[in-house]
Amino acid sequence: MQQDGFLFELGPQNFLGTAALHQLCEDLGLRRELIQADPSAPRFVLANGRLQPLPMSPPALLRTQLLSLEAKWRLITEPFRTTRPPEADESVADFVRRKFSEQVLENFVAPFVSGVYAGDPEQLSLRSAFPSVGEWEEQYGSVLRGALFSRPTKKGPRPSLSTFRGGLGVLTDALAARLGDSCVLGARELSISRAHHGGKDAYEVRFTLGSQPEVRIVDGVVFATPTQSAATLLSGAAADLGSALSRIKYAPVAVVAMGFRREQVAHSLSGFGFLVTPKEHRQVLGTVWNSSLFPGRAPNGMVSMTTFAGGATNPAICSSSDSRIGQIVGREIAELLGITGAPVSQLVWRHERALPQFNLGHSDVVAALATESRRLPGLFLTGNYLRGPSIGACVEEADRTAQAVATYLKTVDEGSS
Repeated sequence: MQQDGFLFELGPQNFLGTAALHQLCEDLGLRRELIQADPSAPRFVLANGRLQPLPMSPPALLRTQLLSLEAKWRLITEPFRTTRPPEADESVADFVRRKFSEQVLENFVAPFVSGVYAGDPEQLSLRSAFPSVGEWEEQYGSVLRGALFSRPTKKGPRPSLSTFRGGLGVLTDALAARLGDSCVLGARELSISRAHHGGKDAYEVRFTLGSQPEVRIVDGVVFATPTQSAATLLSGAAADLGSALSRIKYAPVAVVAMGFRREQVAHSLSGFGFLVTPKEHRQVLGTVWNSSLFPGRAPNGMVSMTTFAGGATNPAICSSSDSRIGQIVGREIAELLGITGAPVSQLVWRHERALPQFNLGHSDVVAALATESRRLPGLFLTGNYLRGPSIGACVEEADRTAQAVATYLKTVDEGSS
């Protein structure tokens, strides 16, 4: 969103350039619009009352003050200890304590979990949120050994944080343009029911467009909505599926985007930004220094940053007014970064159901969704609650869904011929 010459993102701030995502950008003609952040840009964590650099190399890990000598020893000797994961679903917090230490959880993993999922590591399922990590321990007996042996043999370019010159909205705009008239926007009062048409099973979709009622009979329906919307729409056609969807919890997140004159901010803002450890008892989860990562995010002589608050561990702040959220976040950020005066521009946005929580038992819910979906040929579920909330994971999930739809429609056509 453009405001006062600043380009603010109200949702994801960037994405990791996966192969599937790069292919989508290529297909949409967006390759030249891609810009990448410096992969060596430092990251920081707020711990012990100050911003400290996160170690990004083995020598830096040995020098860091974020870990005691004992914690460092447990970390670097993990490849020489063989363990097996428990049969029961294990939380991320319990896993890290078992394999590494409380300090690794507190200063590294907990901030990372809040940054990716806005989640609680005590509730987040390792098996569902970070399946590769569990698989490495299962197969190799060591997470670090598994990570080493699982590295691709062919060395390609490292995935880097990316965005588009005009912001992430460029991607959705390009997708809408490619769909053309087949993309119907503004539909209201949607309902879906099972039907029988032309001698085969189908779905009847009813909605209003403007003030005009519309009815369409289709071979299949893809639900790419948040779970609560899908559950409501499925209440008539597939109540059991809707019930399973309602079991997935979401974390609320407040987003505060701010722009300042460069001289207002004492901190250099050199790097990606920072995350916050739980022991700091702050309202903010972390801040991205947007104008340090990508060009075109702030006018000349200005800087921009985006701060997140709330999440599964502090949902109450999202019930506050926009002005109150802005005051709380502004006060904390000013203290940490040495900011004087009010922001030149500010935007507050609340996402009541921002991120799905891959909590303990999530894999059972996903299995139940798959079982119920198979009972309804032509009905497909897709979304960030299945295999991950990142943009890259969503693109990969969308590709899988599209292939499944194409296969199904082919069988429908063959059956009717």
